[in-house]
Amino acid sequence: MSAHPATAPAEDDEKGRGGPRFAVDQKAAVCVVYVAGLFLSTLDMTIVNVALPTIGRAFQVPSTDVDTVSISYLVSLAVSVPVSGWLGDRFGGKRTLLTAVAVFTGGSALCGTAGSLGQLVAFRVLQGAGGGMLASVGMAMLLRAFAPHERVRASAVLGIANGLAPTMGPVLGGILVTQVSWRAIFYVNVPVGVLAVVFGVLCLADQPAEAAEHFDVGGFLLAASGFGLLMYGVCEGPRGGWASGTVVASLAAGAVLLLALCVHELRARAPMIDVRLLRDRLFASGTTVMGVVSVTFLGALFTVTLYLQDERGMSPLTAGLTTFPEALGVVTGSQLAGRLLYRTLRPRRHLIVGTGGTSAAIAAMALVLPANPGLWLVTPLLFCMGLAVGQVFVGTQSASFATVSRASSGRAATLFNVGRRLGGAAGVALATTVLTTAGADRLPGPSAYRAAFLTLAAVNLPAVHAATRISDSDAADTIPPRRPTPDTDKDHRQ
Repeated sequence: MSAHPATAPAEDDEKGRGGPRFAVDQKAAVCVVYVAGLFLSTLDMTIVNVALPTIGRAFQVPSTDVDTVSISYLVSLAVSVPVSGWLGDRFGGKRTLLTAVAVFTGGSALCGTAGSLGQLVAFRVLQGAGGGMLASVGMAMLLRAFAPHERVRASAVLGIANGLAPTMGPVLGGILVTQVSWRAIFYVNVPVGVLAVVFGVLCLADQPAEAAEHFDVGGFLLAASGFGLLMYGVCEGPRGGWASGTVVASLAAGAVLLLALCVHELRARAPMIDVRLLRDRLFASGTTVMGVVSVTFLGALFTVTLYLQDERGMSPLTAGLTTFPEALGVVTGSQLAGRLLYRTLRPRRHLIVGTGGTSAAIAAMALVLPANPGLWLVTPLLFCMGLAVGQVFVGTQSASFATVSRASSGRAATLFNVGRRLGGAAGVALATTVLTTAGADRLPGPSAYRAAFLTLAAVNLPAVHAATRISDSDAADTIPPRRPTPDTDKDHRQ
């Protein structure tokens, strides 16, 4: 992924039409911009949680109101993801991706200047809109830039963002809130976002827009309202109670709207959410694996962090530092998968090992952590969970799109990211609900944490089953050759 002169006449021609001003390998350029944007948007899902009490005191609002700072971001993510695929196809990947990163960065800067809770929530919605768009558009650009057998290498790079960001959030948030200000947790995004946009303007090649398709207004309205209401209900349920009228109404309305969305999209000529892609067994299985593991991964990470604070008496910062081996496990696992395990085990066995290892590591936490062991045992368990999850990240992102056409890659990336985004919020909601239900007098104890870990390990089993449905023959093109040659991706470029 080193820099080299443009290799095709079309690329030279693009320089005169707003293409890259510097001859940079486009695979590297896409990875840099996408990983930077994905890292920031994923980081923002966890970094703000540490600062919520401080924000509440700063604006003199009760803790029951300040949660809207997190909920508004997640709802905005869910609403913006469905339209991102169409935007990328209609206006071109480069323009849409850089716009999404710029919107997220601008929203971050505005969040830092907020003078009231209402302003902060509004700016968080803007942040979420940018974050939701960049996830799908950037993935579609990766799929088009990398030949199928090279995607495992790109997925290993993405493992850095997927693994480090959720764990770094509480650590970085704790440091910034304690040593600087709660506003710093938003300002920290700005320099990285600005650099990513400048780099993209100078180094990313223009990707021509696809033939203009009819904008699916009905599909967009159903998807945005359905996913938004569902995300709101999932986020509000643990706090307001799953039996509360608002939560029940949100979840029910969201489910009905999404069912109507499926019916509408099956009849649409140019669907916003192409549910027909789920007829592809490989893509459906990979998307299921990623969505379910997102539930268990972020749910377990949240439960461990809460356990270390409530049961072990650690500060949020110390608890965040203690969970950091999990991020190292994801990064290490991603590199092992990209360089060796995916090719050696083949996609099906690789994902069975990853999903099964994830359930095993979380189940081990249920047996070990409530017994109050020393940190010498907590650290390797977290590392092993990260190691297993790293296999899932690389395996799903490499294999899932093998049978998806280039023209459908944008819509496929949208579906894939919907499951991942909803899964993360659902994992935290599930863990919180189990802890509250199993805790004596609503105060979690060792038995409640054991129940939460066992529940998450069990919830992950459908991912193991979905992994068994992966066909190595269907995903054969994604397996890197043992001795790649300079012309291995020639057909893909053409």
